Amino acid sequence: MLQELTIDNLAIIKHLSLDFSDHMTVLTGETGAGKSIIIDAVGLLAGGRGSQEYIRRGADKLSLQGQFALPQDPEFNELLDSLGIDHEDGILIISREIYRRGRNVIRVNGQLINTATLRQIGSRLVDIQGQNEHQLLLQPEMHLGMLDQFAHNDIQELLDRYRVEYQDYMKLKAAVSKKQNNEQQWAQRLDMLRYQVKEISEANLKVDEEEQLTSERDRLEHFQQINNSLQQAMTVFNGSDQGAVLDQIATVMNSINEIAEFDDAYDSLSKSLNDAYYALQDVATEASHQLDLLEFDDNRLEEIDQRLTTIGDLEHKYGDSVKDVLDYYAKIKQELDSMEEAADSNSDLEERLSTAEEKLTKTGQQLSQIRQQAAHQLTKLVHQQLKELYMDKAVFEVHFAKQSRPHFTPTGIDEVEFYIQTNPGETMGPLARIASGGELSRVMLALKTIFAQNEGVTSIIFDEVDTGVSGRVAQSIADKIKVIADKSQVLCITHLPQVAAVAQHHFLIQKHVKDERTTTMVTILDETQRVNELARMLSGEKVTKLTKEHAQELLKMAQE
Repeated sequence: MLQELTIDNLAIIKHLSLDFSDHMTVLTGETGAGKSIIIDAVGLLAGGRGSQEYIRRGADKLSLQGQFALPQDPEFNELLDSLGIDHEDGILIISREIYRRGRNVIRVNGQLINTATLRQIGSRLVDIQGQNEHQLLLQPEMHLGMLDQFAHNDIQELLDRYRVEYQDYMKLKAAVSKKQNNEQQWAQRLDMLRYQVKEISEANLKVDEEEQLTSERDRLEHFQQINNSLQQAMTVFNGSDQGAVLDQIATVMNSINEIAEFDDAYDSLSKSLNDAYYALQDVATEASHQLDLLEFDDNRLEEIDQRLTTIGDLEHKYGDSVKDVLDYYAKIKQELDSMEEAADSNSDLEERLSTAEEKLTKTGQQLSQIRQQAAHQLTKLVHQQLKELYMDKAVFEVHFAKQSRPHFTPTGIDEVEFYIQTNPGETMGPLARIASGGELSRVMLALKTIFAQNEGVTSIIFDEVDTGVSGRVAQSIADKIKVIADKSQVLCITHLPQVAAVAQHHFLIQKHVKDERTTTMVTILDETQRVNELARMLSGEKVTKLTKEHAQELLKMAQE
């Protein structure tokens, strides 16, 4: 339920703050006073499309804020939880700012969100019914959605299952079509993948192999240099014309050790010499070990060169490194497996498609049966409502198009359109072609009266849905809106005194000109003021004693 609404710099409204109550609130006033602007503000807070054209002339931005009491709806609570929006107190405060430079800032309980998310939230809070919504009845493609909305509790689970099966069916259908229409390309792609997978697989690549082979090749190519260096080292360490270096260092080390006790400097020199001697011993041992391991294999060098050439060729074709080549291999191997699965048996793929089609047909027919049952029930309820709206001679029908074979769509196999016969003896035909504007208003109101019982929307807004009617029809529309207001909060813009009289709360919207600028003002009417406003609506500018009495009678009848 909408509890509070604050508007700043929206069209001709400079600033406006309103408090709303439950049940029915009516907004009346002269044409152009700003009634629809207030509804536009609620629409923007519910996710409507914003525009710089809404911003009041001379202002940099428009600001809107609305406070809503949450509906008792576990699914809606789950949606808010998934969006990270706190709602423990049962209140949602939605704010929206639209700047001339194009910025659009939206917050829900302080959490920044985008317009699409606001639309998700707003659709569960507010339902705006205006002249545009009547156009839905002129669009046959929207009628199936209306029927499903009516049958929501019975149909939703099956409809969800159908949609999953439909997606599976369309994927298989696309695969078969692609294979049939592109047989040559398919075969060429299959051959190429097989060649590439075979080439990479047979190479048996390892991630660190290239670095290891390069190091081994470098050692073999510089074998003579390595051998000469190690031999020279061992000659010096083990003996030469001057004797073994290690033996000479050992002699010096022993000599210095003998004087180490006489001075700290000699002791330090002795320790350093000892460390150097043992370090050189380790070097000599390792050099001898490497010399023992050293061997030249001309065949091995040729093997390494060939292997590195193979790796380089693969990297040139499939990636900059062995890792890239292996990643590419994994990717094409998966594609190849998938294509071979389909290529192994084209009939198998077609058989799977046939199975999926049979499954989808069965689910679609079950869906259609439930819809036809719901259509029968909806037809009875619409007739009842139309009778109360003085269209008791009208015949309403949910027409299902006949099909020689199922035509699959994302929503089922049904093509649905609302048909009507407005008077006996006339042709039964599409609602969009047969009904007049006033009749469309009453059909929409009949549907809304039925849907309001299970929609769960907390606020329903009627924006001049009573256009084109008068007299007893106007009174019947007023009664219908009042019935809806017993279950939901209703905000209603009207020019009909019969509709205004049944409201529990009455706002008068007026425009004033000050300093050559037009602005909108709102007055909450008391009982006396309501009588005067209803009298104005009945007779125009000239209010007489008789029209006041008529207005008082309307209010009394509404209260009764």
